[in-house]
Amino acid sequence: MTTDYKGLLETIADEVRPLMGQGQVANYIPALARVDPDNFAMALRTIGGDEFAVGPADTRFSIQSISKVFTLTLAMRMVGEALWQRVGRNPSGSAFNSLVQLEYEYGVPRNPFINAGALVVTDSVASHTADPAGLILGFIRHLADQDDLDFDLEVAKSEQENGHRNIALAYFMKSYGNIYNDVEHMLSVYFRQCSIAMSCRELARAFGYLANNGVDARTGESMLSTAETRRVNSLMQSCGMYEAVGEFAYRVGLPGKSGVGGGIVAVVPRRMSICVWSPELDPAGNSLAGVRALELFTSCTGMSIF
Repeated sequence: MTTDYKGLLETIADEVRPLMGQGQVANYIPALARVDPDNFAMALRTIGGDEFAVGPADTRFSIQSISKVFTLTLAMRMVGEALWQRVGRNPSGSAFNSLVQLEYEYGVPRNPFINAGALVVTDSVASHTADPAGLILGFIRHLADQDDLDFDLEVAKSEQENGHRNIALAYFMKSYGNIYNDVEHMLSVYFRQCSIAMSCRELARAFGYLANNGVDARTGESMLSTAETRRVNSLMQSCGMYEAVGEFAYRVGLPGKSGVGGGIVAVVPRRMSICVWSPELDPAGNSLAGVRALELFTSCTGMSIF
């Protein structure tokens, strides 16, 4: 039986509408605080190339921590298993910008998706190219098949001016020798990668390789090996939703990565990638309506990995 994905997405959009007004936009980043909180969009792309969407699925928003998946992919391609000498692979159980565990664990972050771990991953990429920000942007443009994707420099500036916790994390890890490059340069790259603006449709397309054993189905190009793809998906499953990973696994049952811009991307291995965007966040920093939308999707389709 063929699923009516278009009809299903429209039904989900109607069902999550009452949640609007119950969350909070990311007001600690002033440029993000001005986003219309009533937005809701959802898009999916099958590995066969079929796309379905509802709402303003072509409206671009700041992807924020979703960018960490792309940078991790680049770092794994560059340094392979050596990356895991600098960053762990376990859930943190703490807020995404927490300093607490770093001192106990000698400057080695728990995983690559908390901010400290993402800074180490960005530093790893920066060690292998003269233009790390350009490399990251070019890689994402290639995956999304969209040459006009760009940094949102207003958002990047806003984060640079208000990212005191990230700055502290970076210098703290530098004191343990786990940041190799100039801290200010590395932070500039990190803030720019987080500011990249993409739509739900573009993100669903860009994550397609993670649903297809590491292969970009559009081009046949291998982005990661099958084993590496499985590892990235496992890290999204266990670490991609900050301290709410257990709740997300229980309710949704898919590997996913969120960003405080209100986006969540989820992967159904060997089937499809899905992106949802709704800017109002729950207390853990994940899209309130987005989590519910993905829960409804897996409940209706049975596409949980469990």
